[in-house]
Amino acid sequence: MATTDRQTATPALTHALAAAERGLPVFPLSATKVPALRSPHRGETPPVRCKGACGLPGHGVHDATTDPAAVRALFAAAPGATGYGIACGRPPHRLIGIDLDIDTTHGNDSVAALQQLALQHLFTIPATVTVLTPSGGRHLWLTGPPGVSVPNSAGRLAPGIDVRGAGGYLVGPGSVTTHGRYRLAPGTAHLTPAPCPRSLLRLLTPPPRPHQPDGRPSPTSRQGEGLVQFVRAAHEGQRNTRLFWAACRAYEHGFGDALADALTEAAIRTGLTEQEARAAIASAARLTTPRRNS
Repeated sequence: MATTDRQTATPALTHALAAAERGLPVFPLSATKVPALRSPHRGETPPVRCKGACGLPGHGVHDATTDPAAVRALFAAAPGATGYGIACGRPPHRLIGIDLDIDTTHGNDSVAALQQLALQHLFTIPATVTVLTPSGGRHLWLTGPPGVSVPNSAGRLAPGIDVRGAGGYLVGPGSVTTHGRYRLAPGTAHLTPAPCPRSLLRLLTPPPRPHQPDGRPSPTSRQGEGLVQFVRAAHEGQRNTRLFWAACRAYEHGFGDALADALTEAAIRTGLTEQEARAAIASAARLTTPRRNS
């Protein structure tokens, strides 16, 4: 990109273009860390499940691109963007984000929890790109091997540890949100994302789902669809309650992470924002973790 272009670009676009040049697919975010472009399918009946096949912008993480011209076009359509998201699980890096939250309310030490996992499962946390969040947490950037899809999860590894994998995204360094700026940790700016240790990768990758011999949907899949429908039927005033209840039931039965995206999408269609939905699901995951690990 020409220097003159960089000088006239917004700070968010400048940072996004720099990330795209490193092979990281990016898209614009609002100050609340959600996609800055609204879906072109909002309000359509029946609901449209589109991941960008229509060719229009406004599909969140599915808009992410490394093409400079396409990045500039996305930001031109979202002049209010103050940050950018980086799509995880996409080549060439196949980024995996380890999100270490700071939860002083519940006394969770996610950094210590990750170190304990490393001791138990005999892996070393590598030196890698690290992004400091406004709340005091940090994002560790790791890379995954081809052919391995790491799902998104909230609190499954340990309380306060969220994982961003295929279909998820990380807030890029340089982004400004309502709570502050995301920035690279000192001493990590020159690093490239390190390969995810094999033992950690096994923890991040759930076993295959069981299938019925006769090809019928398993009880788990039927129950999961029922929970999604329960959330979709929520009216104003009961949206958070229904979502939290459904997420708790899903985690208690061992398929919360697998159902998280579907529950989020269902909640968004009732009027919640993605941030609100993800927060409720993460709370459900943290609440049910002791029961699932006991």
